[in-house]
Amino acid sequence: MTPRAEAWLRQALSDLEAAGVTASQGFHAQACYLAGQAAEKGLKALLVAAGLTPPYSHSLEKLVELLQQQGLTFPALAELHLKALTRMNSASRYPQGDAAPADLFDQHDSQLALSTATAVLEIATAQLQP
Repeated sequence: MTPRAEAWLRQALSDLEAAGVTASQGFHAQACYLAGQAAEKGLKALLVAAGLTPPYSHSLEKLVELLQQQGLTFPALAELHLKALTRMNSASRYPQGDAAPADLFDQHDSQLALSTATAVLEIATAQLQP
């Protein structure tokens, strides 16, 4: 693994840990955001390891497509709720009309986000380890 890919993965793991702590304190919208960031950075670590510059995109599906274009397929990624996590990542940051994200996300949401991000990082870690 290159030092740059390792840096992306370390930050992804740090974001995931912060998401867990945040969720345990009842800040579910913030936990969803951090979990989305963790998954995004894990996928970008894979792109960096493949020699690509990660795009400025928060779409987890787009990142998976870029990996597939490089011939890197991970069947386990197809089983995850990546689209839901992508939506959570953006909806958890800014008010939607009169509703604050803090009002829209609950423990169920943060647990789904955490489990999805954890699965993404397990895949990335397994792929990137020598």
